[in-house]
Amino acid sequence: MLEAVRNAFRLPDLRQKLLITFGLLTLYRLAANIPLPGVDQDALAALFAQNDNILLNLLNFFSGGGLSRMGVMALGVYPYITASIILQLLIPIIPALEALSKEGEQGRSRLNQYTLWLTIPLAVLQAIAQGTLLSAQATGGASVLPSWGFTGGDFLPTLTLIIGMTAGTMLGVFLGQLITEQGVGNGVSLIIFAGIVASVPTQLQLLSNNVAMLVIFAIITVLTVILIVWIQEGQRRIPVQYGKRVRTMRGNRMMMVGGQSTYVPLRVNTAGMIPLIFAQSLLILPSTLASYFVASSVTWVSAIANAIYTFFNPNAWAYWLFYFLLTVIFTYFYTDVLFRQQNLADTLQKQGGFIPGIRPGPRTESYLNGVLQRITLVGALFLGFIAVLPFVVGTLADTIFGSSLGQITGYNSLIISSSGLLIVVGVVLDTMKQIEAQLTMRNYEGFIR
Repeated sequence: MLEAVRNAFRLPDLRQKLLITFGLLTLYRLAANIPLPGVDQDALAALFAQNDNILLNLLNFFSGGGLSRMGVMALGVYPYITASIILQLLIPIIPALEALSKEGEQGRSRLNQYTLWLTIPLAVLQAIAQGTLLSAQATGGASVLPSWGFTGGDFLPTLTLIIGMTAGTMLGVFLGQLITEQGVGNGVSLIIFAGIVASVPTQLQLLSNNVAMLVIFAIITVLTVILIVWIQEGQRRIPVQYGKRVRTMRGNRMMMVGGQSTYVPLRVNTAGMIPLIFAQSLLILPSTLASYFVASSVTWVSAIANAIYTFFNPNAWAYWLFYFLLTVIFTYFYTDVLFRQQNLADTLQKQGGFIPGIRPGPRTESYLNGVLQRITLVGALFLGFIAVLPFVVGTLADTIFGSSLGQITGYNSLIISSSGLLIVVGVVLDTMKQIEAQLTMRNYEGFIR
């Protein structure tokens, strides 16, 4: 692997791409430390030092640690991810979008433009939600956002905060697209990867006081990585045979072409990490909305808000049960969406390919759907297990080591080792494959031996 890295840096064009990638990631991490005006940094630090607000920790995780600094990157690129998910779900529903998805590079460019447009209102809404949530938090009588509001003299500072966070999101998306075009790997994924990796030292510091817990955490992390790689790389290879075709050559010579055998790889986890993120965001929404009305002066409104907030509390069994079920459901749904977009059966038929023993056309599509449904069950259960892993391990740590260690493990550190590790490992594998492809084109030995 080290030799492959050296070979990559020996190539001028590949070395330039890697340096551009590192430079843009560094620029993003520097921008994440630019503070927004009107934020009481002392109150913000004290709030996150308490380490007891699970909702804030989850939002901070998705922003790559930007929320704990309340800088211009407080939202991260999560609004763009949400916009991408929404657009992907709308493609099979809206015929115009489905037609665009089949127009090749021009269609994908147009869809990306729609995604960017949708990102702006989503970023504004998320900025308002997070600002409202932080303004309601008080530590020692000090509010994190003392000038938050939409009336009187608070309107302009509030508008400045919203514009600043929205602009930060769009800057992050811009840097991510630059990485995709000029660097190596998927830019947006690498930005999320950088945010997660940047929080690792803090997580290790939380566990450094207990050697036994640190060892257990390391073992669970290694086993989780192995399981993620095994599932992410798992695939079912469907054999495909291409019929021979007669081709007329010059001089009235006939030549047989085709007839080769190949396979179609169906991945065990076709949906990737998208169902987990989507389920998480959907479960965060009710508790976020309910937090606005918990302190309402109207008794029945406050009672309903408290009930919703308690029911969707990430520490509750119901939350993790819903998280597991939603992850499984979204895995099947998103896999079906992606498979329909590929239109694999028609593509094989047009290219003269067929699955041995299966008629081309509808029979092939039905067969591929059946195989995909069966192997997706493994991927869906795997993602569901990854989703509830923090709760399971946190509960065990509660029982074995006491409540304090269980709290640390349950909602903070192991969120990084489950959901975060899935993202980190997925990004690393994708980036390694792209570097491997670059090296293979130049006859270098790559990462995979």
